[in-house]
Amino acid sequence: MTQVIPIELTVNGRRRALEVAAHHTLLEVLRDDLDLTGTKECCLVGECGACTVRLDGRIVDSCLVLAVEADGGEVTTAEGLAPEGSLSPLQAAFLDHGGVQCGFCIPGQVMAADDLLRRNPHPTVPEIQEGLAGNLCRCGCYEQITEAVLAAAEAAAFEPADARSTGSDREEAAR
Repeated sequence: MTQVIPIELTVNGRRRALEVAAHHTLLEVLRDDLDLTGTKECCLVGECGACTVRLDGRIVDSCLVLAVEADGGEVTTAEGLAPEGSLSPLQAAFLDHGGVQCGFCIPGQVMAADDLLRRNPHPTVPEIQEGLAGNLCRCGCYEQITEAVLAAAEAAAFEPADARSTGSDREEAAR
């Protein structure tokens, strides 16, 4: 019999109480229990970055984090970067600059780029390459992805999702 453990998370600004199997990863809970399928399942060993999310202010490979380890934490997925039905300026830049081909790596790429731009609002090309080094693109769109991040930064279009959010759950969960 599988042990089930109650946890609470704030996911994209919304408080969630769940019962999860002790061995389930944060990736499994996001995709299977919360239907947030933007976070992609790919390598399951932390090599590709497709499952990148923000957990308590740091990006992590959600395939390597047990859901119970995230108990009490704040999680942001690609779906949480912009209000429902719209795109963040960074997401729009990915589209505008052809940074999406098959789209599989894009949520992780966007989360890594969001993290980079939070830490360094005006990165150089080498800084972008280093900041996104943990995210693989099978289609080879690295140049377009770099251009998208530069465009978001240069146009001063980048505004962290937290600054756009007005959700009371997010404000209450703020550290």
